Amino acid sequence: MDVIELFKKLISSKSQTPDDGGILEFIENYLEGFTCIRVDVEGVKNLFAYRHFGEGKHLCFAGHVDVVPAGDGWNSDPYAATEIDGYIYGRGAQDMKSGVSAFVQAVKEVKEFNGTLSLLLTSDEEGPAKFGTAEVLKYLKEHRLLPDAVIVAEPTCEAVFGDAIKVGRRGSINGILELHGKQGHAAYPKKAINPIHQIAPILANIAGAFLDEGDTYFAPSQLVVTDIRSGIETTNVSPGKLKMMFNVRNSTKTDQKKIEIFIAQQCQGLDYTLTLDQSAIPFVTDANTHIVRTLSDCIQEVRAIIPKHSTAGGTSDARFVASYGIDVIEFGVINDTIHAPNERTSVVEVKDLYKVFSLLIKRF
Repeated sequence: MDVIELFKKLISSKSQTPDDGGILEFIENYLEGFTCIRVDVEGVKNLFAYRHFGEGKHLCFAGHVDVVPAGDGWNSDPYAATEIDGYIYGRGAQDMKSGVSAFVQAVKEVKEFNGTLSLLLTSDEEGPAKFGTAEVLKYLKEHRLLPDAVIVAEPTCEAVFGDAIKVGRRGSINGILELHGKQGHAAYPKKAINPIHQIAPILANIAGAFLDEGDTYFAPSQLVVTDIRSGIETTNVSPGKLKMMFNVRNSTKTDQKKIEIFIAQQCQGLDYTLTLDQSAIPFVTDANTHIVRTLSDCIQEVRAIIPKHSTAGGTSDARFVASYGIDVIEFGVINDTIHAPNERTSVVEVKDLYKVFSLLIKRF
């Protein structure tokens, strides 16, 4: 089986979160010579497979086999791995069965390596992600199996394959701001305290506000208002409460305390409560680390492109890896149809990703 045959097989295995579609058991059998450990938790299936070749560094490839629901609007069966004009269509083609296929095939074919090679796979990245990669890393730490460097094969490229490596990710802070007023008759506004009127003059200062100036790796942290609601849907009652929800994709320059101070400055004199929840912590892997430099060199050799270093986009399981102080980066195919109908990846991209990973293993 070559990398494209493997890719098509993985797409044809329906693995909607948290179901793995039988993929993990298949990979266990496919990787001859690897020690396979299952860390299944609360219905989530996880696999860690490793092979010790020598006393050098431990390099791990990580990813997820689960996909989001296919949804409507497809021109072909989303689980048939349909090939048309050099593209393979199917749910998970970009996110991220292309990446999984490339690194599984690459490590399977390794004959020599001065260190340990491993794979970390989960069936719950698209869902809550509570019992997936995080649980495997916990197990690895307890058994002294944590890797020195990890590559997560999420789709990272923008316009052409090879143009971007993710060396970090922004964090994510969710906020709920509640203004407490006093409900009353709309005909007697002086007898009520209307929280809509209270927020109106300061909303422009809050919505879309930049909380820092960003830096080389991160765009400025911006407060994005996602929902505002108030009142009882009638025209003659002034509301007594207003609820505003927001999200901040934060850089390393902004944290919860900074948001608390910002909201306090804007809401001076108002009766309010603020609830913040950090769902992901920002991280960045230094560009001078061995894994970043080696992967960049391999991409240049295979694609004749110098990849830029990016931290854009949402969160990924790389955040769990980074929390252990491990050098972690992400690299995969072009990201332009993930979670959409007719998700697709070109045959050339998958083959070149496999070549990059194979070369990286040789040079690591």
